[in-house]
Amino acid sequence: MRDVVFAEAHPLDRIIRSDRMPHIWCPGCGIGIAMRCYAHAILNSEIEEQNQVVVSGIGCSGRVAGYMNIDSYHTTHGRAIPFAVGLKLSNPALNVTVFSGDGDLAAIGGNHLIHGARRNLDLTVICTNNFNYGMTGGQSGPTTPYNARTTTSPYGSPELPFNLVDLLAAAGANFVSRWTVLHVRQVIDDILYAFGKPGFSFIEILSPCPVGFGKSNNFETGIEEMRLYRERCEMGEHMPLSELGIDLRAERPIYIGRFIDRNAPPFKPVHLGPAA
Repeated sequence: MRDVVFAEAHPLDRIIRSDRMPHIWCPGCGIGIAMRCYAHAILNSEIEEQNQVVVSGIGCSGRVAGYMNIDSYHTTHGRAIPFAVGLKLSNPALNVTVFSGDGDLAAIGGNHLIHGARRNLDLTVICTNNFNYGMTGGQSGPTTPYNARTTTSPYGSPELPFNLVDLLAAAGANFVSRWTVLHVRQVIDDILYAFGKPGFSFIEILSPCPVGFGKSNNFETGIEEMRLYRERCEMGEHMPLSELGIDLRAERPIYIGRFIDRNAPPFKPVHLGPAA
């Protein structure tokens, strides 16, 4: 019989605050997987951890800032990007990542999102998209698919959602991709790539929310929504950006992949001299 060898520490203990575990996320939630991908990207990067900063807003994904063992800022609702901009412009040596959800980034923070991309600020934005406001009761949000049911649209959402890939591409982001929490290797690779990519990088990660979104849309568990991703996701790099919207009703693919990778110069502040 072989001797059992116990590890003295988990490989991510250096970068995730294990003393704050167990986390608050519901069973089946995918945000923890996305955070784990972010943690691996930090450990795999050549950037010193003292120069890594994470900024988050309000919502379930906003808890990520509290679980990371790096300098972190848990900011007000929708304002993660302005806080991140201040950090980056005051100290350009920092690698600043915004990690938040679709409601925080694309609803109350939507104006900051599009102008951050328009200015091509040197930030990495990770958006976990679970199609609803999961923390506050499962309400309809800006990415809720058409006709999907939520607590505020019990007969189906009558609104067309944001196609975040098309939105960020049109706004001017240098790098835009979309994956799901099934695609952990691709997520890690893209976060690492974004770390070294000058300008505004946006990574959308589709994530189950069985309590807020799934229970209203015939996904009783997180694994059922993950199965949907496995069955319906297709690489879509050559698709027109306008065709990349997400519709969970129809038997059409959910397109994933790297969609924008350009080299427009990032924003640099102009330091004017004293007024004459």
